Amino acid sequence: MTDVTDGVLHTLFHSDQGGHEQVVLCQDRATGLKAVIAIHSTALGPALGGTRFYPYASEEAAVADALNLSRGMSYKNAMAGLDHGGGKAVIIGDPERIKSEELLLAYGRFVASLGGRYVTACDVGTYVADMDVVARECRWTTGRSPENGGAGDSSVLTAYGVFQGMRASAQHEWGDPTLRGRKVGVAGVGKVGHYLVEHLLEDGAEVVVTDVREESVRRITDKYPQVRVARDTDDLIRTEGLDIYAPCALGGALNDETVPVLTARIVCGAANNQLAHPGVEKDLADRRILYAPDYVVNAGGVIQVADELHGFDFDRCKAKASKIFDTTLAIFARAKDDGIPPAAAADRIAEQRMAEARRR
Repeated sequence: MTDVTDGVLHTLFHSDQGGHEQVVLCQDRATGLKAVIAIHSTALGPALGGTRFYPYASEEAAVADALNLSRGMSYKNAMAGLDHGGGKAVIIGDPERIKSEELLLAYGRFVASLGGRYVTACDVGTYVADMDVVARECRWTTGRSPENGGAGDSSVLTAYGVFQGMRASAQHEWGDPTLRGRKVGVAGVGKVGHYLVEHLLEDGAEVVVTDVREESVRRITDKYPQVRVARDTDDLIRTEGLDIYAPCALGGALNDETVPVLTARIVCGAANNQLAHPGVEKDLADRRILYAPDYVVNAGGVIQVADELHGFDFDRCKAKASKIFDTTLAIFARAKDDGIPPAAAADRIAEQRMAEARRR
């Protein structure tokens, strides 16, 4: 545990990835709960971000994920125009094995103990029904079911926002915001990806998909037999004639191995933390591949759960998510003006908003 603690302290106090306001380690031995709640910033308002339930290889990996994800939420919420800072929580363990009502209630009590500094929601491994349970102990919970005063599945607007970012990317690259006739590869057709496929097909795109879960692929092909299936992600990114690549599974999809062989001209997807390391955005730019920053285009879900705190209105949320189109175009314009990759341009805009909030 000494190495883990030293690693956390170094990241918090000395690393460029640090600067977090607060990190809380939570344990409830009666239920087996081990969780990390990371609050990166409350400059714009209470930290908002989901709870990831995942069987991490180590406690150190779990803490690192919480730190990275919470920092990303600060930037995502800033770019989405929300009055929220960034936070994220992870629960360590296989949700298929250890998730229980008692564990979720214990987790809810830990979140409640922060007095509203952190607002939680769904993420990988947690669902609307889980948030309904957490909310019984914590009023700072979003992503609940409509029956319990919530907005329901945030994947709907997440996919819609990614689609708007994709339209903006097409506008920037080809001068036309339609995906009609474009070949789009979607890696991961689970919670968000399958909604994205629907938008793409409605807009006239040719779609190729892959997923590690056969049942997820089958759900798509049963409903849309015209959709092609790639053997795996490696096969997908090498697809001849691919116009757009949409990573919609876990992070790190863009790395030193995948970028050199990527055939697409645009990358725009729902996955968080797509860039495996800071140099990848330059590698993409060097290959003239347009990258739509992940935390900008996948902000539809957080727009939805933030609205839930004020009495959810779907049409109001959809209108806000539609603005992802304009935000994405503004980032591309800033990148061109400053001579930097789009990911760096998005960071500058987000950091400017947070800095201005701190001065007020």
